[in-house]
Amino acid sequence: MFKRVIILIIDACGVGALPDADQYGDVGAATLPNIAHAVGGLTLPHCQNLGLGNIADIKGVTQSTNDAKPIGCFGKMAERSVGKDSTCGHWEIGGVVIDRPLPVFPDGFPAELVDRFETLTGIKTIGNITASGTEIIDRLGEEHCRTGAIILYTSADSVFQLAAHEEVIPLEEQYKICQTAREMLQGEFGVGRVIARPFLGKAGRFTRTTGRKDFSLEPPGQTILDLMLTGGFSTLSIGKIFDLFAERGFSDRVKAKNNTEVMDALIAAVRSDRDHDLIFANCVDFDMLWGHRNDVRGFAEGLVAFDIRLGELLPLLQEDDLLIITADHGCDPTLKHSTDHTREYVPLLAYGPKTTPGVNLGTRDTFADVACTVAEIFGLRHSFPGTSFLREMEILNQNDT
Repeated sequence: MFKRVIILIIDACGVGALPDADQYGDVGAATLPNIAHAVGGLTLPHCQNLGLGNIADIKGVTQSTNDAKPIGCFGKMAERSVGKDSTCGHWEIGGVVIDRPLPVFPDGFPAELVDRFETLTGIKTIGNITASGTEIIDRLGEEHCRTGAIILYTSADSVFQLAAHEEVIPLEEQYKICQTAREMLQGEFGVGRVIARPFLGKAGRFTRTTGRKDFSLEPPGQTILDLMLTGGFSTLSIGKIFDLFAERGFSDRVKAKNNTEVMDALIAAVRSDRDHDLIFANCVDFDMLWGHRNDVRGFAEGLVAFDIRLGELLPLLQEDDLLIITADHGCDPTLKHSTDHTREYVPLLAYGPKTTPGVNLGTRDTFADVACTVAEIFGLRHSFPGTSFLREMEILNQNDT
């Protein structure tokens, strides 16, 4: 039925709190519904046409009825992994569920760990606190520029973040320092990601650049990407996906630093690239620029801009293409007590010229249903948890014809 699958992650775009959200401090989280309510409604005609309004109550995004079915299949997925981090969210989409949380350090990293890092890299650190990325460079950027000590910080997520001015520590050197940290941070200190957070500018006007790079822990099991390569299929990463899977499971990659570049690359690939059986892309700005900064208006405007680009993408899908749109977690910017990810259901939209319009895929028990579906499409044996939703689309399609 399908020969090419495109998985598009709209990063951090959750649709409502999971039943265990209270354990994460995320009661009331509902990223897309809360943003829509806060701005008086969202105009997302292409997302609406795929069935987004049938997944959650999103002001301005109408629920389609039997008289006007969405063209896509729709549902939502619960995260089975313990956590709400980008790493475990993407891994679960790829078929790997983790039952132990990745370590977090809300009070900073232990002194002995920091000492070891400084010894291995030959560079001093400042900070070692929990902070947002923009806040930390405002507070410590000038000291960093004066002393050359790198800024170390973390968040509620399992991350070891290193911020440095590109004119103080050149970008490639920052990456080498982060790679050293990645090799060091294993076992009980095996954070999900070491992240390079470069910035430029002068005191009072520091701005983060697009040179961010994530150094992820390797998935603890085989993902659908690994199986694709082993099975002789070709996979393409667009954006930060390559980093989140620790550079594993892809035959090719396209670097893309923001939503515009990701959608440009994705549209170009769908239009002309028949060399890849699976294309996996991530629109990072929702998380990086707006979610973590509690920027409700920016998030809303970003969604509208994304919907416009989606309108360019959909007509390019070929007869044997399947587009799956989902997210890796929430990051509700309306919750002013936090700038962290939120524990939420994520949307599931599936569409291709051969899919049956208006199929309700329901509430899935795990993000890994995506990996199960891709595995069934390509005839790959697997041991992923979850259930494929291919037959739900396929059987209905056959019945309708």
